[in-house]
Amino acid sequence: MRLRTSLRWIAAALVLLAIVAAAMWPESMAVDAATAGVGPLQVTIDEDGETRVRDRFVISAPVSGRLQRIELEPGDRVVRGKTVLARLTPAQAPLIDSRSRAELAAALEGARAAVGQAQAEQQRAAATLARARSELRRQQQLDKAGILARDSLEAAETAVKTGEEGLHATEFAVTRAEFELQQARARLQGPTTAGGEVVIVAPIDGIVLKRLRESEAVVPLGEALLEVGDPQRLEVVADLLSTDAVRVPPGAAVLIEQAGDQPPLRARVRRVEPSGFMKVSALGVEEQRVNVLIDFVDAASAARVLGDNYRVGVRIVTWSDDHVLRVPVGSLFRRGEGWATFVIEQGRAQLRTVEIGQRNETFAQVTNGLSAGQVVVLHPPDTLTDGARIGIRGG
Repeated sequence: MRLRTSLRWIAAALVLLAIVAAAMWPESMAVDAATAGVGPLQVTIDEDGETRVRDRFVISAPVSGRLQRIELEPGDRVVRGKTVLARLTPAQAPLIDSRSRAELAAALEGARAAVGQAQAEQQRAAATLARARSELRRQQQLDKAGILARDSLEAAETAVKTGEEGLHATEFAVTRAEFELQQARARLQGPTTAGGEVVIVAPIDGIVLKRLRESEAVVPLGEALLEVGDPQRLEVVADLLSTDAVRVPPGAAVLIEQAGDQPPLRARVRRVEPSGFMKVSALGVEEQRVNVLIDFVDAASAARVLGDNYRVGVRIVTWSDDHVLRVPVGSLFRRGEGWATFVIEQGRAQLRTVEIGQRNETFAQVTNGLSAGQVVVLHPPDTLTDGARIGIRGG
């Protein structure tokens, strides 16, 4: 009887001890996990870009006049030297009111008087020159006879040269006065047609990109009417931070992301412009930016899905390798000056210091501290410690 009672007490104590041990036993922490493996890794500079036609032509009015209605629509094809882009009738001379006519008539009479004055000055200069030449001949005869001082002969020669220059000056004055008289007469003429119709034809084979003028109107000289270009010659311009632009070499591979689920288009960096510019970001921060010009590898395919001034995503590849040991960047955290991660071994988290090389937004290259196939904790919580028991979510 006593033995049976003792066994009952021992069993109860064991059960109680098991309950206490189970209550005090440390629970395992549930975590997400990922496996370190060998695979491709690309490091890119991501930025928004804009497509544009590389060679665009702005068609402007060659003369001032009345523009006829432009029937071409944006997207219409044009043929070099054949397609008529616009027609203009040159402007006529303006009408003259009575007051302006009286002023112009007075100016005409003044121009006639100026011609008469210039002709009179010309005649006086001619008479002065003839008198100087006659005096020079007389002085030369006296000089031959030896009865004339040398200074008198030089003075006569100088007078002749001065008279010749004066006559030339009056001839120019007469010519100018006659032209001014012609201008005064032209201003009094009534309005006349300046010329026939001016036809503007396409300078290249391409399409109409923009129609800047549509309705019939009077336009001044140099007014922009249309923009035309070849859609097959598309390029992309992306403005990068100057700190990123210095990492981009000419010829670097580029991936152009389109809207939706379309695969990216391949492209190459053609040029990094040598001069930067200041740009204010959406947050109001002044940034130093540099334009990077990008060419499509297959321009024809790009032209079928993209057009002028389309916004696209630009990913410029600065480093790439197809076989690197990589882990998700979410499994890494800072530890002092270096990097660390938790490796899962036998249900426990083991702290490991690692060295990393290149990285992007998704993966990081591990150069030391891990091997392929090891399982690491993804997004380790702050409460996770070295040696803690853990369990992987979802098994």
